[in-house]
Amino acid sequence: MSNGELSVGLNKFGLVHDFYFPYVGLENHSAGDSMRHRVGVWVDGQLSWLDDGSWNINFTYPDHSLVGNTLAKNDNLGVVLEFDDFVDSDISAFVRNIHVVNTRDYVREIRLFTHQAFSIGDSRSKTDTAQFLPDSNSILHYRGDRAFVISGWVDSENRSFDQHTIGIFGMEGREGSYRDADDGELTCGLVEHGRVDSMLRFALRIEAHASSRVHYWIAAGKSIREALYVDKFVKKTGADKMQQTTAAWWHKWLEPAMRTAEKLPEKYRHSLVHSCMVIKSQIDKRGAVIASLDSTMLNYARDAYSYSWPRDGGYVLWPLIRMGYKEEAFRFFDFCRRGLHADGYLLHKYRADGAPGASWHPYVRDGISTPPIQEDETALVLFVFAQFYNIHQDKKILDDYYESLIVPMADFMAGYIDSTTGLPKPTYDLWEEVLKTTTYTVSVTYAALLAAAELASVSQDDERAVRWRTAADDIRTAAHKHLFNPERNYFYKGLTAKNGEIIKDDTMDLSAFFGAFIYGLFPVNSPELVAAHQAILDRFGDTALPRYEGDYYHRISDDSPPNPWFITTLWRAQYLTEIGQLDEAHRLIDWAIDHSSETGLMSEQLDPYTGERKSVEPLTWSHAELVSSLLDTISGTD
Repeated sequence: MSNGELSVGLNKFGLVHDFYFPYVGLENHSAGDSMRHRVGVWVDGQLSWLDDGSWNINFTYPDHSLVGNTLAKNDNLGVVLEFDDFVDSDISAFVRNIHVVNTRDYVREIRLFTHQAFSIGDSRSKTDTAQFLPDSNSILHYRGDRAFVISGWVDSENRSFDQHTIGIFGMEGREGSYRDADDGELTCGLVEHGRVDSMLRFALRIEAHASSRVHYWIAAGKSIREALYVDKFVKKTGADKMQQTTAAWWHKWLEPAMRTAEKLPEKYRHSLVHSCMVIKSQIDKRGAVIASLDSTMLNYARDAYSYSWPRDGGYVLWPLIRMGYKEEAFRFFDFCRRGLHADGYLLHKYRADGAPGASWHPYVRDGISTPPIQEDETALVLFVFAQFYNIHQDKKILDDYYESLIVPMADFMAGYIDSTTGLPKPTYDLWEEVLKTTTYTVSVTYAALLAAAELASVSQDDERAVRWRTAADDIRTAAHKHLFNPERNYFYKGLTAKNGEIIKDDTMDLSAFFGAFIYGLFPVNSPELVAAHQAILDRFGDTALPRYEGDYYHRISDDSPPNPWFITTLWRAQYLTEIGQLDEAHRLIDWAIDHSSETGLMSEQLDPYTGERKSVEPLTWSHAELVSSLLDTISGTD
């Protein structure tokens, strides 16, 4: 759930798992197991938390809007909780409208507890503060220029929460203020500093087979004053009204996707629209397209996916552009222009605020100084910009970006050529693992230079048009000479030149096939592509596909096959559509949809044996490839 500034992710128990503000993908204030925002119920002398294993929990998006519905049932307690959760479309507030149902045939007091735990700005210094604010009847968490105000309202009794407490956790032997709820009562602590958390209690008297509604919210601000203003706005406007307004905003934004979905068979319409919502939720309003907001990887790895890779952004925006969306593309191209290196290339990845992201690529490799980049990221952004211009044919778009974005990128690519191979010099591959001249990067660079030449012609820049087109033609000639492996009837993953010798890597990598196909490096019906497709079937079968032979990333064990990926499987679906095998393409699309989560989220990869989703979820790129594959089937039937 997101509005481009505040982004909230829930886990499988319906608890807040990630809480990003003020950037989508930057400053996760709830990253860590001890910071899940617990929700609990105390009734008939028993306390139960949603994550204690006694609740049956289901999730849906019942409407075409990013308003999530969580239904939690506890038959032993005789209680049902139904949540309608959303981030407001206009103001940075996370709202949970909670329907509390008493399923017993007698009146009961049901106490609903909500818990908040932040490490503001991922603060390792443990210097957050939490305070009870009597004037606004709310809890304030703050540190520096980040503030969160938490409050709530009981509809049936026209009042706020009746008890609260504030405590510390993860220090001085304290587990957290949530333990204060064990007896159903809270001690009404007023202030704490350090690593702080807080609790609200809503005591509800509910008749037999009746219900009550609680509105709960977290108001976010870049100052205490701003957060209090948002809190005041929620109280004045009302959570129900805000939910209606947010749903209406999403309905409006989804209009191009809905028009497109109508052209699809009915069974695919929801998946396209839902994936578009997921994609939008991962885009910061200042242009960054985040790979994934799921911070789960931080539990066992050094970093997560909450960065903007220009390549991922290009693939994510491509299907949106095809459907007519403009604003997201403009902001992304601005974001890339701000991050462009003086030498004309884009860096490995960026934070949501535009600063360079963490990287493990050195400036010196094997004694050679080389920029630690993936050239395909620069090339793909230029290529996608050209698609954007070709759809809208707005000369002002080109004028705004030609000298500041297109020229430096194309000049860099045209000049970054290896004298031995005639191909682009080695850079890191799209999987971020090897420094080679890969078939995939050659393909997208070739297409980008052709696109740049066309943009130069439109701009009446004939000298550059000729130079860039010549560079593209030379790359294509060299590619046809060096990149196909006749022994395996497949494209080389890549090559390197050393002391005049060309060393080739014959690993079968799906990106080599996809790049050669989608970017026109080889004609779609060429003997090379036909043979390469057959080689894929012979090596991997005709269903889900890994990235490449021997892929170790998140592999189950040393002797297990590499994990299948949504992206690579959907790439093959796109090829099948192109050659007219729509039934086979639909079969692979069906596989991707069938292996999504209960709420339609697609991860990065799957366990090859169980189909369990692996790595982050959702992966924005996976959803983008699903939408692209569905769009291709529409084009294929026109």
